[in-house]
Amino acid sequence: MISTKPFHFVHHFKLIPLIDSCKSMQQIKQTHAHLITTAQVSHLVIANKFLKHVALSSLSYAHKLFDQIPQPDLFIYNTMIKENSLSPHSCCNSLSVFRLLIRDSGFSLNRYSFVFAFGACGNGLCVREGEQVFSHAVKVGLDSNVFVVNALIGMYGKMGLVEDGRKVFDSAVDKDLFSWNTMIAAYVGSGDMVLAKELFDEMDERDVVSWSTIIAGYVQAGCFMEALDFFHTMLQAGVKPNEYTMVSALAGCSNLVALDQGKWIHVYIRRDKIRVNDRLLASLIDMYAKCGEIESASSVFYEHKVKRKVWPWNAMIGGLAMHGKPEEAINLFEQMKVEKVSPNKVTFIALLNACSHGYMVKEGKLYFELMTSDYGIIPELEHYGCMVDLLSRSGLLMEAEDMILSMPMAPDVAIWGALLNSCRIYKDMERGYRIGKIIKKIDPDHIGCHVLLGNIYSTSGRFNEARTLRDSSDRKKIPGYSSIELKGLFHQFLVGDRSHPQSSEIYLFLNEMISKLKIAGYVPELAEVLLDIDDEEDKETALSVHSEKLAIAFGLMNTEPGTPIRIVKNLRVCADCHQATKFISKVYDRVIIVRDRTRYHHFKDGVCSCKDYW
Repeated sequence: MISTKPFHFVHHFKLIPLIDSCKSMQQIKQTHAHLITTAQVSHLVIANKFLKHVALSSLSYAHKLFDQIPQPDLFIYNTMIKENSLSPHSCCNSLSVFRLLIRDSGFSLNRYSFVFAFGACGNGLCVREGEQVFSHAVKVGLDSNVFVVNALIGMYGKMGLVEDGRKVFDSAVDKDLFSWNTMIAAYVGSGDMVLAKELFDEMDERDVVSWSTIIAGYVQAGCFMEALDFFHTMLQAGVKPNEYTMVSALAGCSNLVALDQGKWIHVYIRRDKIRVNDRLLASLIDMYAKCGEIESASSVFYEHKVKRKVWPWNAMIGGLAMHGKPEEAINLFEQMKVEKVSPNKVTFIALLNACSHGYMVKEGKLYFELMTSDYGIIPELEHYGCMVDLLSRSGLLMEAEDMILSMPMAPDVAIWGALLNSCRIYKDMERGYRIGKIIKKIDPDHIGCHVLLGNIYSTSGRFNEARTLRDSSDRKKIPGYSSIELKGLFHQFLVGDRSHPQSSEIYLFLNEMISKLKIAGYVPELAEVLLDIDDEEDKETALSVHSEKLAIAFGLMNTEPGTPIRIVKNLRVCADCHQATKFISKVYDRVIIVRDRTRYHHFKDGVCSCKDYW
C-alpha cells in the first residue's frame, strides 16, 4: 500500500539525482523500495519523475507503479499516455490510459493529453481510435488548438492519409511553423516530393526542421543531387544545419560518391561543433566507405571512443565487407560483442556479405546459425540471399539450390539470379537452363537474368536462343553509365558517349591509352561484345568505348599524376573493363577505385582487391 506520510520538500532535490542514476532494472527496484520506505513515492512530483524514468526501461513495470498511485494527477496520466505512445506495440495501452483519464479524472484534459493520444494513434495506425480522440477534442473545445491540430496532421501523415491531413491543414485557422513542417513531413513520408516542394516553396519562414525534412525527402526518393542542392541553398540562406540535416547530406554524398563534398561536410561538422551522435557517426563512416576511402572510415570509427548504439558498428562492418576485407569485418564483430553492443538484423546482413566476398563458407554458416541461437533474430529474405550468394560463389551450387528450396518464404529473382550467375561462372549449364526457366516464370521481363541466361546459351553454343534473349533484353535494358566527380562537379558517361564538351580530347586520349595497354599485355575480352558484331576489330572498338573506360580516361586527363581516380558504375563492371582497369592502374601508376552495382574494386599496380570481377 502507498504511504501517505508528510512530504519533506528538501528530499525532493536529493531524490532527483538518485532517480536519474538508475541504469538497470535492479537499480530501479532498489530506488522504488527506497521511495516506499521513505514515504516519497506517494507524492505526485516524485511519482511523475520516477514514472518517466521507469517507462524508459520497462513499460510493464511503469504500469504497475501507475496502478499503485491512488489519485494520479493530469501530469502523471499524460506521462503514461506519452511513454506508451512512443512504441507501436504499446499504443493500445496509451489509448487505454487516455480513456481512463476521460472516465475517472475530475479535471479537464489539456492539449498535451490529445497530442500524446494522437501520437499513439499514428504510431499504432489506429484510424477509428484517432477519430474518437478527435471527437473528444471537439467536445472539450480543443479541436482548433494549434498543438492539437499539428498532432492530428501528424497522425494522418503516419497513417498514410495525407489528403485528410491536408484538409485539416487547409482548414486550420491558427497555423504555426510546426504546422507547415508537419504537413511537409507527411508528404515526404508518402513519397510525394512534388507536393512537398510546392508547400515548402509557399512558406514565408523556414527553420532547420523545414530544410532537413525536404533534404531527407529527396534522399529517400533517390534524388541525391537535388538533396545536396537544397543543402547548399540552406547554407546560403543562413540556416545552420543540425545533426539530422548532416545525416541526409552525407547520404547524398554516399550515393553520388561525392567525396570532396563529403569531406567538406565533415570539416563543417568539426568547425561548428555539431554534436556527433551515433546516427551521424554512422553516416560519416558510410560516406567514406562508399566513396572508396575505407581507411578514412576506419579512422572516423576509432576516433569516437564511445559507440553505444549498433549503427556505427553496422556501417563499419558493412564498409569492410564492401571493400573485400572479410577478416577485418569479422574481427570488428567480435570486438562489438566484447563491448556488449547488441547486433541487429542489419549487422548480420553485413557480416554474411563479408563472408560471401571472402568465400568464407564455414564462418558464414556459423554466423547464420548464431543470429537465431544467440540473438533471437529470425533470418529474413536478405539473410538467405547472402547465404545463397556465399554458397554459389564458392561453387556449392547444389547446396545453394537446396537452401533456396528450403526457405520459409518465397525466393525472389535476386536470389535465383545469384545462383544463375554462378551456373554461368562454373559452367553448370543444365542447372542454369532450369534456373532460367524459374526466373522467367517469376519475372518474364527481368533484364539482368535475361543477359545471364543469354551468356549461358552462347557459351554452350545455343546461339539462336542467346540472340533471341539478347534482342528482347536490349529493347528494355537500363543503359549502363559511369560517373566521376571532379572539383565538386559530376561528369556522367554512357557507352560510346560523345556528348561531353571534352569528347574529342577524351577519344584521342582513349585511343592512346588502349595502345599503351596492349603494349603492356592487355588483350580485349571479345566474348563481352554483343553477338551481332562479327568483325574482330569492330568488337575491340565496341569494348574500348565502354562508359567506365571513358570516365577513367577523362579522370586521367584532368587530374594530377598520382591522384586516385574514383568511378561509379550503375551496373556490374564487365570482365573486359575489369581487366583493362588493372592494366591502366599499372601503366599510369594510379590507384583506381570503381564502385559497381555489387562491390568496390581497388586497382593498384595491376592488381584488383577482389578475388574475381563478378
